[in-house]
Amino acid sequence: MSQIKIYALDETIELHRDNLSKAIHQALVKELKYPEEKRFQRFIPLESKNFIYPADRSTSYIIIEISMFDGRTKETKKAFIKTLFENINNLCGIDSNDVEITIFETPKENWGIRGENADELQLNYKVSV
Repeated sequence: MSQIKIYALDETIELHRDNLSKAIHQALVKELKYPEEKRFQRFIPLESKNFIYPADRSTSYIIIEISMFDGRTKETKKAFIKTLFENINNLCGIDSNDVEITIFETPKENWGIRGENADELQLNYKVSV
């Protein structure tokens, strides 16, 4: 399970929403072995007055926060981040310097999904990859 938040300027999200969604989802499926139908993404558009970032970033600057169950190996997470950078560059033309990714991992018992604690759910994918 993962929940994805994508923060960017409103016009950046408008321009790249579909391809960003595709880039993120393809990386999840490839590297974390997610089922194709699992897609939980929230795009959070910001006005320029509410999105302050360093001068060495462009107006394409995006922040991606990924909340997910813990259990993936260090190598898997690194491969996921690398693939995500590549996908975003290839599908959106956004340079890696304009992308920041943070993964937040929490135990399954800290999640509530479909009326149950996640540690009691039967998942159709493996977390330990």
